[in-house]
Amino acid sequence: MRAHRPAAIAAVIAATLPLTTLSAAEADERDGIAKCRAQHNGPDRLACYDQLFGAPEEEQLLQQPPARLPDAASVADERSLIDQRWELSPERKTGTFHLAPHKPVYFLAAWHASRTNDTPTSPTEGHTVQRPLDLTKTETKFQISFKSKMVEDLFGDFSDLWFGYTQSSRWQLFNAPESRPFRETDYEPELILAFRTHYELFGWTGRLAGLSLTHQSNGRPDPLSRSWNRVIASAGFDRPGWTVTFRYWARLHEDRASDDNPDILDYMGRGDVMVTRDWGKHEISAMLRHTLREGDRSRGALELNWAFPIHGNLKGYAQFFSGYGESLIDYNHRANYFGVGISLIEWYSRTNERP
Repeated sequence: MRAHRPAAIAAVIAATLPLTTLSAAEADERDGIAKCRAQHNGPDRLACYDQLFGAPEEEQLLQQPPARLPDAASVADERSLIDQRWELSPERKTGTFHLAPHKPVYFLAAWHASRTNDTPTSPTEGHTVQRPLDLTKTETKFQISFKSKMVEDLFGDFSDLWFGYTQSSRWQLFNAPESRPFRETDYEPELILAFRTHYELFGWTGRLAGLSLTHQSNGRPDPLSRSWNRVIASAGFDRPGWTVTFRYWARLHEDRASDDNPDILDYMGRGDVMVTRDWGKHEISAMLRHTLREGDRSRGALELNWAFPIHGNLKGYAQFFSGYGESLIDYNHRANYFGVGISLIEWYSRTNERP
């Protein structure tokens, strides 16, 4: 009987070995599944499962329909500067009540005028400065601007309601004899209803149609008070690296006796066009504004901006303005201006991925 004991022990071991091996395999499989689940990247997670359980057979792959490549419209939407800035596509929407870029944010350390407006005037009684102001031609200028979405998908998923705010200041920093005053600060709150569009016109894609209610004022007492209210219609077009925005506005009526600047449309214009070029780490923009009138009422303005890289995220900014209405107090004053400084946010290029 003792001779058969080794054989019996070997039989027991042989019978239990598959159970032990199976338990180890199950444990390894559980560990592998947990490892694959921990992968956050889709392609990496799929490769993990293929390595664990085996990839599909070649015949099965051949029977599967080919993967759908993105069409030209989808690729264009991904590169749309206007879509990025206004969250037009459903996949770009980020919800309400968050701060987003609106107009450029910059600081011009030196802002030089060809001639100063020492006696601001207006046809309204009591709105003309009697004693000339002592101003320096070189000052400092800066602007802040942001917007926030108030209502998302107001009329379906193609329209949003935004609140925008822009503040632009001219500071007589180099005017020590006059205690370096702030010469002019213009405040511009607005409600903007933005609609997503998609149509082609002369090689450009129409992305945006907008309607806004805009107030602009300098918040100063007479005789320096200036203000107006407008309804502005806009249309935005783009192509890779380019945008064009057209705007036309109608001024809301005010009582002549209380109107700070009744002739402002004949100087500040009735519409403008803005063209931007996003070029690598540079952004160039041009704005042309006009009264849309002939003869001696044909007036307007041209503004050029250039944002350029300095170091890392720090960007330089250069601005040139020529014509009427560089600020509200200067709405009927014509001059040339040039300034240099730094930029924090541009019209569109801050929303792009940088190489």
